[in-house]
Amino acid sequence: MGARWRRDMIRFDRRYFGKLAAMVAAGSALPGTLGVAEMAAQTVAEGAVSDRSFPKGFLWGSATAAYQVEGAVKEDGRGVSIWDTFSHTPGKTFEGETGDVADDSYHLYPQDIALMKSLGLKACRFSIAWPRIFPEGRGKANQKGIDHYRKFCEALLEAGVTPYCTLYHWDLPQVLEDKGGWQSKATAQAFGDYAGYTASKLGDVIKQWMTMNEMSSFIEIGYGAGVHAPGLKLGKQKLAQARHWAVYGHGLAVQAIRAHGGSGARVGSAENAEATIPAFNAPEHIEAAKKAFVLMNAPYLTVMHTGKYPDGYLKMLGADAPVFTAEEMKVIGSPTDFQGINIYTAIPVRAAANEKGFEVMPAPKSYPHMASPWLSIGPEALYWVPKLAAETLGIKEMYITENGCSSDDVVAEDGQVYDTDRVMYLTAYLTALQRTVSEGVPVKGYFLWSLLDNFEWADGYSKRFGITYVDFKTQKRTPKLSSKFYKNLIERNGL
Repeated sequence: MGARWRRDMIRFDRRYFGKLAAMVAAGSALPGTLGVAEMAAQTVAEGAVSDRSFPKGFLWGSATAAYQVEGAVKEDGRGVSIWDTFSHTPGKTFEGETGDVADDSYHLYPQDIALMKSLGLKACRFSIAWPRIFPEGRGKANQKGIDHYRKFCEALLEAGVTPYCTLYHWDLPQVLEDKGGWQSKATAQAFGDYAGYTASKLGDVIKQWMTMNEMSSFIEIGYGAGVHAPGLKLGKQKLAQARHWAVYGHGLAVQAIRAHGGSGARVGSAENAEATIPAFNAPEHIEAAKKAFVLMNAPYLTVMHTGKYPDGYLKMLGADAPVFTAEEMKVIGSPTDFQGINIYTAIPVRAAANEKGFEVMPAPKSYPHMASPWLSIGPEALYWVPKLAAETLGIKEMYITENGCSSDDVVAEDGQVYDTDRVMYLTAYLTALQRTVSEGVPVKGYFLWSLLDNFEWADGYSKRFGITYVDFKTQKRTPKLSSKFYKNLIERNGL
């Protein structure tokens, strides 16, 4: 009886407060209250309104990745990727789920663009599947792949949405993995060739390019931990060398896009920074967070923006340090126009009397997290990470290229998805972002991860990150409460 009573009260609350919300939206006075206009005037008079707006022209977007949403893995000449192989290997993904169909966005992208337009998005971050352009990794190009992405970008532009293209979001052609993958310099060179060719063919419809997404994920998790494709567990030296070839491939791609992308081409990357934050706001811990940011991001962000590996990183590796040449380091440090940063969690650090000058603090078992066990809640990261990136690495233009969370979303009896936990998460993180932007940190835009529920890598379809609910059997799209929240935020350009 108790459960039924609670359920009935929830239904009553939704009906009753829905009516109240409608009255508020219309500006009507509620029984026994001031009217909305009177309340607003009184609030302003009392000085209770604080500005939580973003700068004019702040770019609001969403993000997806090819293997997570496209499907159509055997259509129009697409080659096999390492994720096709990995997901079809028993025991590698949740219940053996694959990206064979995913959201079927390869066919349904007009619906997805309509969703973007309805939200008021001005930018779409997506990735091109390398095997759709070069089924064998290099050599003969597949025109049908180019044609598809051209149609997609033209549809975005017609809807008033700017394409932000990521060239590599983890779907390495399997044939290249068979020849060594990111353990090989040849893969980095093949990536540079792919980047230059694609930019030459699509540079008229794509001006904003990102070379790779999260080198630190596809290398550390795919080649180190073996949890993601290709599922390897390399030793320290081989892993350090793979890191080096990944950032070298990034540098080659930057140069290739500059050479072949046409006028107006801008290039950067998207990296999930080790999100160091001070234990609390005290000078010694802030300084520790700066030291930690540079050292913990040494093999990716730091070397990309300084053209050198920090001495502390090389000393830490010792005999396992990567082998490299001065020319390779020059390529890795090729100047970029902007830096994309993916932020989900936070790493609290404190000052310490050791050689590094900091230590990472362990998280208590009670630390709050979202549906994914790894996704601990740390909104402060969206304040500190851009600030530290600007101060320590001199980055002058940034975008939050991913931020979002998983939730145990269900469709309610009324057909809606009430993901109030995601709204809570986004509110907290975006409040922190607004704070850092208001202090002059050069963050120019935000791409919410993700537009759609999708294939969440080794977690299959068990974790939903979208602000749009996807029924994977019917492909029906249902905007969640968080979608409405995001639309409202974009309309207001603030919280």
